[in-house]
Amino acid sequence: MVWGELDRRVKVKGPTSAKHLWELLQDCWKTISAAAMSPTNSNPAATPNPCQDTQGDGRWMSMHNRFVSGSKGKEPDVLFVGDSLVQLLHEFEVWRKLFSPLHALNFGIGGDATQHVLWRLTNGELEYISPKVVVLWVGTNNHGHSPEDICGGIIAIVHLIHTKLPHTHCLVLGLLPRGKSPNRLRERNAKVNELVQGKLSSLSCASYLDVDPGFVQSDGTISHQDLYDYLHLTPQAYQRVCQPLYTCIKTLLERPAENKGP
Repeated sequence: MVWGELDRRVKVKGPTSAKHLWELLQDCWKTISAAAMSPTNSNPAATPNPCQDTQGDGRWMSMHNRFVSGSKGKEPDVLFVGDSLVQLLHEFEVWRKLFSPLHALNFGIGGDATQHVLWRLTNGELEYISPKVVVLWVGTNNHGHSPEDICGGIIAIVHLIHTKLPHTHCLVLGLLPRGKSPNRLRERNAKVNELVQGKLSSLSCASYLDVDPGFVQSDGTISHQDLYDYLHLTPQAYQRVCQPLYTCIKTLLERPAENKGP
């Protein structure tokens, strides 16, 4: 396992000296040992796994590799990572208006669940950058996983980010309600938020932000003017979500850097 991981990192980084190669080997041992000893590794949502290439075009892995190679030489202050809600944010004016000026990168991939983000961050997406803030928004695609499993996956990502980037603050965004009418996935997401908020309250390296401005109306329905397919956000809904998010990120960026344990 170690040698396979070392071979992958050598191909990505191209070490130019024996010292650099030794550093890569040590990092492989730390990453794999931490995963093997983690009490959450029996949780599928907290076990790093690449997304299955069910369509056969390799797009997911191509995007991951582009994130890794494209981050070389970049100095972002903010990194967004997660699923399609992160990926699509990059396409709207609110990204250019609020987040581009903050020197932000967007590592969102549609359909990603916690185990996929965990694999991506374990396999190179944090190797060349040291953002001050990582915005994590993932979990709604963890189909078949319990709220406890999904919470465990999110917390595993938080711990991985802290291990690789001890000076970085991780801002975890709450999962949004989904579906036009009340349903079990809405209930699941609400439970995940409750669990995650409780877990993060004891961590100095991370915090939780509820970004739901009230999408569920008084009759229990969600409007297509906010979530056009009752899952993804319209431009006006992104504006409602992102304004308080922007304020929170700005506050975090203005704080002095700290290196505290989890």
